[in-house]
Amino acid sequence: MPVTLLALQEALGLSPTAGDERIGDSEAAVRALPELPAADVRAAFARLQADTLRPHLPGLRALLDGAQRALNHPQPEVTLARWLAGVTGGEVTVRASWGDVVAHAGHAPDGAEMTEVPLAFERRPVGTLHLRAAPGWADLAALIAELLRLARLQAAAAGAARRRVGERQFEALLAGDAAQLPPGEGFTVAALRLDGPPPRSVRAREARTAQLDVLCSVGEGFFYRRGLTCLTAVRAQGDHDVAVWLWPAADPAGAAGLHEALLNATTAPFRLGVSRAHAGAGAAPDALREAAEALKIAGPGGAATFTQPDPLRPLLDSPERAAHAAAWQARLRAGDPDGKLAATLRAYLGHAGSLAALADDLNLHLNTLRYRLRRAEELLGGGLSDPAFAARVYLAFSEG
Repeated sequence: MPVTLLALQEALGLSPTAGDERIGDSEAAVRALPELPAADVRAAFARLQADTLRPHLPGLRALLDGAQRALNHPQPEVTLARWLAGVTGGEVTVRASWGDVVAHAGHAPDGAEMTEVPLAFERRPVGTLHLRAAPGWADLAALIAELLRLARLQAAAAGAARRRVGERQFEALLAGDAAQLPPGEGFTVAALRLDGPPPRSVRAREARTAQLDVLCSVGEGFFYRRGLTCLTAVRAQGDHDVAVWLWPAADPAGAAGLHEALLNATTAPFRLGVSRAHAGAGAAPDALREAAEALKIAGPGGAATFTQPDPLRPLLDSPERAAHAAAWQARLRAGDPDGKLAATLRAYLGHAGSLAALADDLNLHLNTLRYRLRRAEELLGGGLSDPAFAARVYLAFSEG
């Protein structure tokens, strides 16, 4: 309860003055009574605050005990939402970082005010608390938001443990272990790659892996909320690391829902590729390959679903293509011992934008990029503006 100026004057033995001015903190109290030493005013203010608060401590203790019991419940978010709705007489909604409703309880009364409290951990959003109740409950909502943040982190920790198990199961499934298949008829695989060139330093690679791991948890949480078993992992795919998910194909909206959940969870540009539905442990490598192929046609922040076989696949997998690639790569290697031209050429083949944008992605000067491409053309004996020559270069240097 706020301390009044009148009560503070009486505690200091001063003549009371008219009015019931509220004082919210000790600095305001010092300014209100400038003729007394600041230390005396602060001490009197603290005593009055304690006297004002003491009668309410039993009720506050009971309030916090109730909130703590809700936090310790097997479903803490749902229980905390019900508890807060019961205490405030309002409506409580808890949302995950990707927008899904995690818990909902109560009904908004007439004249309700909306209080929205973001739940975050180390600047990363983990959810949101929405309270629609009579005026005056915002402070309690902020307090319970801290408990909900803890509950979301507990759920994330449990998800991380499941994810580590899922990674082992996923790798076993790729090796042909049918026992690792999640329940349901068939399965679908999705792969996500963050846009931009591969990170160069160890610290940058670790940061990229951590970012992918967070997105893995978002996808895992999305399926977990729907009662579906989902295997997730972060795997190397060419020069990039990708996040992958495997879930039962019985969920027809799984791919679209996963895409929406990821868009709500990050502002980083990414590509999402989705395989066809498959059955049988032996199809897991094919499903992962299809998802990786779909990545190549997905736009930034978009999703491409693999719906039919790639007509170029037989050619890309043929011995003739492998022999062609070996010969042309050897031709380039003769004048490119450090591999810079080959790496630049592969980046060029996989880039759909302007040369200036590619130079920026590769952290190169535009003239340096142009020089490398011209040098590659000289060594290979053609021009990239010639479609027939460009097709042969693609067959030799694309990652397939």
